[in-house]
Amino acid sequence: MESIMGIHERKEREREQRREVILNAAQKVFFEKGLQSATMDEIAEEAELSKGTLYLYYKGKEDLYLAVMIRGIETLYDLFKEVIGKNDGIIMTIQKLSAVYIRFFREHGNLFRMFHYYQTPQFHKQVSEEILQLCNEANQRIWKMVVDLLRKGVDEGVLRSDLNPEENAVILWSSASAILMRMDTRREEFKQMLNVDLENVLRKSNALLLESMMTESSRKQFQSALFDHQPS
Repeated sequence: MESIMGIHERKEREREQRREVILNAAQKVFFEKGLQSATMDEIAEEAELSKGTLYLYYKGKEDLYLAVMIRGIETLYDLFKEVIGKNDGIIMTIQKLSAVYIRFFREHGNLFRMFHYYQTPQFHKQVSEEILQLCNEANQRIWKMVVDLLRKGVDEGVLRSDLNPEENAVILWSSASAILMRMDTRREEFKQMLNVDLENVLRKSNALLLESMMTESSRKQFQSALFDHQPS
């Protein structure tokens, strides 16, 4: 006979599984319709659940959109955390974070578009202040991780002593995001018109920004390493 504790644990597992089903359905509908056009009826149909069941888990589509986005942010956070946890050195870690961001864009393009939409005035008009604040709090975890990494680089003498970690985190993130957005919408146009690959542009842009943040000795080591890896 199943114990009371066992019954409780089973019900919790079932509840989490159902929550995951709802989130997957909501994500699919939001990707296809967007926040404004999506309805709870469509999400319920996609999840093969009653609309009433959805409301047992989420207050409405705003709440669901938030949950989908936070799940995506946590995915990116975990990827970044894994890279930083390897302690490969500040410069190598920043380069690897850039590569991870590109990979995330390739594998989760729709989530990347959600992140971008969250920063637009249209999104701000459609959601409550509470939802917006929760989105900001989730996003700040990633910002803090990057800022802390840059601050560590300053403390270790790898990055310039006058470098502002907060400002430079914004510069790195904004530059990468802007180029990825161009990749999303105008990759072929840039390739045909200017004969440039935007992914390569992003790597070079990050390298230039990174060099500008380094101390003189770190920059020389970085340039020497780049030269050593040039094809002969």
